[in-house]
Amino acid sequence: MWYFYCIYIYNIIQLKPGSKLIIPAIFYLFFMKYISGRKPKLFYLFFGAILLTLFYSTATAQGDLLITPKRIVFDGSKRSEEINLANIGTDTATYTISFVQYKMNENGKFEPISDQDTTQKYSSKNLRYFPRTVTLAPNEAQSVKLQLINKNALLPGEYRSHLFFRAMKQPKPLGEEEVQKVDSVISIQLTPVFGISIPIIIRLGETSLKMNFSNASFVMNGNDALMKITLNRSGNISSYGDIRVDHISTDNKVTNVGFVKGIAVYLPNAKRNFSMLLNKVPGVDLHSGKLRVTYSDQSAIPLTLCEQEIAQ
Repeated sequence: MWYFYCIYIYNIIQLKPGSKLIIPAIFYLFFMKYISGRKPKLFYLFFGAILLTLFYSTATAQGDLLITPKRIVFDGSKRSEEINLANIGTDTATYTISFVQYKMNENGKFEPISDQDTTQKYSSKNLRYFPRTVTLAPNEAQSVKLQLINKNALLPGEYRSHLFFRAMKQPKPLGEEEVQKVDSVISIQLTPVFGISIPIIIRLGETSLKMNFSNASFVMNGNDALMKITLNRSGNISSYGDIRVDHISTDNKVTNVGFVKGIAVYLPNAKRNFSMLLNKVPGVDLHSGKLRVTYSDQSAIPLTLCEQEIAQ
């Protein structure tokens, strides 16, 4: 039930600046009414805050479709997973679901490829999913089930394909007037149709991953401060993590000046060039002291994949 409340709230405010303060307040009202007189309210409020944090940190959205989680990895004994879809728009929408193949270039951009490309291994042949088409009314949610099949036929390694959710063009409502055609004039109407994909990864056998930074530099682009860096990957699996930049002043005061979630270096790439905008924090002089760059995986042990300090 609370999943639908979260979707409804998300639909109302659409995560506009400052709206994150509204979400816990509304959630608080619903939650306090529900558990009033049952157990200590402080515990449930704390639990609710954690639930909301997890909900937004694992979801991805484009257009009016909200998807969680934003990536899936089959490893160990895991054989099935679920993907939650939610329509956060105001109209009923239909989505077709299919597998597509992408490769990532050295600047992090995805490029479509055929599954005949032998530079990568694909997970789509060993995954079954249903349903293949989903129709969602406004604020409605549904799950898509994924199942790993024929696992024993796979050789050790990492396999990746992307599950693609494509919005279908909606038919014109009955009774809607046709646009009058004018002689000798050609009229073209462009109707945007969006799609969103998430990576589905299978990992088998022993895994190894090593990361390091190179070409790290702090540059000014007009009034904007940028951190440019190259992530170097070695091993037999892809990397996925968050990049954090901290400023360390001359008196060793640490201040966070940048944070980006979900940065990947996918096989078979050995590196990825990355740049990020740094925040302007009052009282912090980015031209003095040091900048510490950290790449960390929230699901990995150890947590930090690599780290480097840059003297200014």
